Amino acid sequence: MSQPLSDSPSHGLVASHVRVTDRAGHVIVDDVSVHARPGRTLVIVGESGAGKSMLARTLCALTPSALSASGTVSLNGEDYDLATDQGRLKKQRGGGIVWLPQDPFTSLAPTIRCAKQVTAARTGRRSERAQRSRALLAEVGLDARVARSYPHELSGGMRQRVAIAAALDSEPGILIADEPTTALDVTTQRDILTLLTRLRDDRGMTLVLVTHDLALARQFGDDVIVMKDGQIVEEGPINEVLVSPRHEYTKRLADAEPRIDGPSPRAGHEPHVGAEAVVEVRDLTKVFRSRTDTRVALRDVSLNVAQGESIGIVGESGSGKTTLARIIVGLEHADSDTVRVNAQAERGPAVGIVFQNPYSALNPARTIGQTLAEAAAVAGRPASDVPDLLAAVDLLAAVDLPAEYAKRRPVRLSGGERQRVAIARALATRPRVLIADEAVSALDVSVQASVLELLTRLQAEQGFALLFITHDLAVARAMCDRLVVMKDGVVVEQGRTEEILHHPTKEYTADLLAAVPGRQAQPA
Repeated sequence: MSQPLSDSPSHGLVASHVRVTDRAGHVIVDDVSVHARPGRTLVIVGESGAGKSMLARTLCALTPSALSASGTVSLNGEDYDLATDQGRLKKQRGGGIVWLPQDPFTSLAPTIRCAKQVTAARTGRRSERAQRSRALLAEVGLDARVARSYPHELSGGMRQRVAIAAALDSEPGILIADEPTTALDVTTQRDILTLLTRLRDDRGMTLVLVTHDLALARQFGDDVIVMKDGQIVEEGPINEVLVSPRHEYTKRLADAEPRIDGPSPRAGHEPHVGAEAVVEVRDLTKVFRSRTDTRVALRDVSLNVAQGESIGIVGESGSGKTTLARIIVGLEHADSDTVRVNAQAERGPAVGIVFQNPYSALNPARTIGQTLAEAAAVAGRPASDVPDLLAAVDLLAAVDLPAEYAKRRPVRLSGGERQRVAIARALATRPRVLIADEAVSALDVSVQASVLELLTRLQAEQGFALLFITHDLAVARAMCDRLVVMKDGVVVEQGRTEEILHHPTKEYTADLLAAVPGRQAQPA
């Protein structure tokens, strides 16, 4: 049983002996007590399935109806019993406590302009609501143009700022942010958390941050609780717990974290000098046109990828990274280019791709065996409707999953397991080139480490070239021989990974490095 960080329950958010169970009696959150204080940021970290998001949801009466919660919550000195006071606690959402979800698309309506959504819960004159909406948007760094925009017209970072503005409309005392920076590039991550910290200080709020990113936790948190299997295994000030962890589980999380500094993780890795070029891109240009806008996504991009080489494509959102990958794999057509894989203009099965979101990458209606069998048939392997056919079993074994998973559907797999299946599907065609498009950004640090280790092993065994797209420079350092830095559709810098990261020649690259969270605080 854990104890609160403070014995004083009169300020901020205090939770005592919180327990969440499902109908079968399985314990999801197990007797957890925490104290989040005003003007400070409490960070909740742990692997997927640790119970951190469920704890956070329970604190603001968002426990799913199929689950049962018990314990007490105190908001600014007023107590609520989680078993009997759900109605009272729900009334605190908005004014007393507010929830900021991971994906702003889940809280923003696609057909309503942003200004109206910011003050959606407010009554009064339209002109007054419009004035307040503009003021809130300005407070989070957005101009009047955003007020007139629909969510789909904005970047991920801008949508998250709109969601924050909407959360602030009710003047909350406590803000709970659940993975608010997942899938955002490194500079946008920094900007969003800097914004939340400023708003916390300006408004005297209590901020609770759920994240799997330990570097972000170090840089922006004050206190931390580390969760495993529904329990708190370690807690205290950030600069003690995450810099010098005592519990073996916390140490394991810290050890799994990729590092931007320190000894090179690819020391001794032989450069692929003189190896055959399996990807050749020359003067690639791509322009997206609509009735109201023209946007140059890529301009005169050129690069070579050698057999067995790992190339990292890095840059902020909108820099053209994914568009480049989609053209190489054949999912988009360029306006002008020379793109060859194995000296052929037709890419086909020679290129495999693993997408970012493991939860949307697989057909939920098909078994894993059916998915892999279909992919294997593209490579000329025997097709079969039998879920556990030999090809599927072989592919599962290659990504360290048991044969029995061939009979399962994606819903029965964790995020890390789904991503392993997605890698297996990409490898089914025996590609010469594998593209990983933000393939680990949605995974916690330990699962991320296992997937990166898997990719490294498979590349060594099969010899494919790896095109690794990421916003995480520490991950790029762990995986890539060379880096290609992109901005606004243009390659601004490229070279050996360690040289780029330690001696950048372009201001933009230096800015990306400066935005890496917790860089100075990371232990060597």
